[in-house]
Amino acid sequence: MSHRLHLSKDKKFKKILEPQQEYVLTKRNAVHLRLCASVISQQLSTKVAEVIYTRFLGLFKKKIPSPTDILAKPFDELRSTGLSNAKTRYVFNVCEFFLQNNVTDSMLHNMKEEELIGYLTRIKGIGRWTVEMILMFTMAREDVFAVDDLGIQQAMTKLYKLDATDKKALKTAMIKQAEKWRPYRTYACRYLWNWKDGE
Repeated sequence: MSHRLHLSKDKKFKKILEPQQEYVLTKRNAVHLRLCASVISQQLSTKVAEVIYTRFLGLFKKKIPSPTDILAKPFDELRSTGLSNAKTRYVFNVCEFFLQNNVTDSMLHNMKEEELIGYLTRIKGIGRWTVEMILMFTMAREDVFAVDDLGIQQAMTKLYKLDATDKKALKTAMIKQAEKWRPYRTYACRYLWNWKDGE
């Protein structure tokens, strides 16, 4: 069964799904760079994050800088792209972790979801949400649910008339609702983000 057909069984979800184009997941490499991009985008609007990330990439001659390339840049040069002190440190932390542990893309692609979350959250500055974004948009895993994502919380609160005053109760209600979407929760998140952004 296609993910759209499965998600359409949820009547409320069907209403926001039908006007949207079908979303396709794509596997990507250069996971270290995707993690750096996720660090850069934390707590920023998509537009601002894109501007800073473009500036960040502009510091390097090649399209895909390696962890070594990034670590070779002076701290202040990375800061000059619009990164905070903390985010600059986290970018360095990511690259150091990849070098010290000889991390390869294929090794990460072969890990199970929870295993990968446990492994990458050892990096200071990388939390569960960041790895969930990697699982969705870099690893192309179909069944990841980002319950801590503010956009998903806002979209589900609106669509299902959930009470957002108690965060713990909200997350419990979200997880329960999302069970209906298995094994396509990544797609559901994507359509929720698009719907929220288009509102």
